[in-house]
Amino acid sequence: MTQTLTKKIHLVDLVSLHDRLKPELDAEIEKVIASASFINGAPVGELECALSKYLGVKYALGCANGTDALQIALMALGIGKGDEVITTPFTFAATVEAIVLVGATPRYVDIDEQTFNMDADLLEAAITPNTKAIMPVHLYGQPAEIERITHIACHHGLDLIEDNAQSFGAEYKGKKVGSFGRVSTTSFFPAKNLGAFGDAGALFTHEEDLFWKLKMIAQHGAKVRYTHELLGVNSRLDTIQAAVLNVKLKYLDEFNKARQAAAALYDHYLSQANLQTPYRDINATHIFHQYTVLLPKAGMRDKLQQFLSSRGVPSSVHYPIALHLQTAFRDERYPKGALPIAESIAERVLSLPMHTELDEEQIAYISEQVIEFVGRKESAT
Repeated sequence: MTQTLTKKIHLVDLVSLHDRLKPELDAEIEKVIASASFINGAPVGELECALSKYLGVKYALGCANGTDALQIALMALGIGKGDEVITTPFTFAATVEAIVLVGATPRYVDIDEQTFNMDADLLEAAITPNTKAIMPVHLYGQPAEIERITHIACHHGLDLIEDNAQSFGAEYKGKKVGSFGRVSTTSFFPAKNLGAFGDAGALFTHEEDLFWKLKMIAQHGAKVRYTHELLGVNSRLDTIQAAVLNVKLKYLDEFNKARQAAAALYDHYLSQANLQTPYRDINATHIFHQYTVLLPKAGMRDKLQQFLSSRGVPSSVHYPIALHLQTAFRDERYPKGALPIAESIAERVLSLPMHTELDEEQIAYISEQVIEFVGRKESAT
């Protein structure tokens, strides 16, 4: 029998989260308004210091969004026309978009069937004389096999750029992801584990000279105002967004633990469901930006989404089309079937509600609806 539900289920519940933090958030925003220092105000520098300390990286630079962060990183490393960057075909489009925008060529390796991240076993075979960098993505809150990827990059003299937009706060062998690469980037899109009140992003590096180059590029290529030494962009972090992030960063570990607790409850209630629940690498901490299940076959997802919606359960697909099959990035070297694992998984993933405000009643209800549709594993019947 389907249980009743006392609260509406949200895919992401930012309203309830912000209600809890409202007094602190309001106070910090009011300070910015009173100062009228909306660009490069004091909270920006405070946030950069706090972020670098949190990740264990020497330098942090706020910028306008996560996509800009990727493009600025590539520009600072001198990557452009004729260069290749190895990345994953299964992530948000911004990763590959940034590579193409600087004139470089994305090269793909297929993904691991369990983590959905770049398969490190395939990485070295993808390296060519034109390869200049490797750009792994820590997808859904699950770190990629970053220690091994770092070793491969170093062995071949390649730059490593970590796309850490979905896993800020996750660790690999006790070290924060985002601290391995020559440059790492993140996004503070509102729905992220650490989210702003609009678009925002950041870059990180251990190298002082590279930091200043990143900073100049983000400010129209200028170290001194009106003196432009490099080709740059306009990508500054707004002071109000920095003020919001300063408040929320204090609670990030708490937020991530709440997501992990929700994921553990999903695992419990879905343990007998006819689907694959998220894998945990024993070397890493998964912080569940998404709780994404894998359905046993293609063709189920649309009907399951419709069924869940009829029961008051929202869901989403991250991501329905592998990037090498997207029209904007189509490459004859990667026809349909070239990256079979990514293509198959893209047809079968479904993200269930995941946020800090989920309670056990909601998770039990969501899981019950999923099981009603997909059934139980044969061994559980």
